[in-house]
Amino acid sequence: MNQDQLHRYLFDNADVRGELVQLQQSYQQVLGTHQYPPRLQVLLGELLAATSLLTATLKFDGDISVQLQSQGPVSLAVINGTNKQQLRGVARWEGEIADDASLEQLFPQGYMAITITPEDGERYQGVVALDKPTVAQCLEGYFAQSEQLPTGIWLFADGRQAAGMMLQILPSQHAENDAFEHLMQLTATITADELYQLSAREVLHRLYHQEDLRLFDPIDVSFRCTCSRERCAGAIRTIDKAEIDSIIAERGAVDMDCEYCNSHYHFDAIDIEAIFKISSAPERQQ
Repeated sequence: MNQDQLHRYLFDNADVRGELVQLQQSYQQVLGTHQYPPRLQVLLGELLAATSLLTATLKFDGDISVQLQSQGPVSLAVINGTNKQQLRGVARWEGEIADDASLEQLFPQGYMAITITPEDGERYQGVVALDKPTVAQCLEGYFAQSEQLPTGIWLFADGRQAAGMMLQILPSQHAENDAFEHLMQLTATITADELYQLSAREVLHRLYHQEDLRLFDPIDVSFRCTCSRERCAGAIRTIDKAEIDSIIAERGAVDMDCEYCNSHYHFDAIDIEAIFKISSAPERQQ
């Protein structure tokens, strides 16, 4: 049984949609061999669950990036997700991070940027201040500000498992949706242990057993990094060859590491000559 899945559901008697995600293996792969402090492990788990919930709202091929930045002890925490529920992420920090550090302490005067990049079409970015106590509350603020859609978000992570739920009003002709507030109150009773230990069906039954609900087929969530030797070679081609030659002369090779998955790519002098020979070769006439 795949432990990493996203479940979408609709309420038949309300203009409200819901999502539930439970993550384990993909979460551990994002943490990987990075020696993240426990507080950052929790933060990345919450961001991972949040990004999965957001990518499920995409109605096109593309990806979403949820990025937190500041000049504080954590300069960056970012998760990228595709419409196929393929996720990756990384964080950068300096110094000691207390286990009980608040979001404001981690990101003083920080901000959250949510970037939506369709494969076809214009990129869109929304930015909100990290001025609320939790990532979930900041995301709710983003939806209120950028999308004008009442949204409830619940996020949990403990370094081993991550999970989240989202409720959102669907665009409708009704100016108000009393059912949404009722469903919000029901969902707010969810606990981390329930999401970690119970199946999605069991969780939904506990929360909404008196509601008419349609549950769709689950979607598998996975960790996937897009790095490759070819992408690194492409990046090298964008640098002046004289600069690359100086690195070869000093170090004997060009070494590149992927922050997301810790893959290492090594290019010696022969590799470099081949890269630039390919980039400078004239195109063959048809």
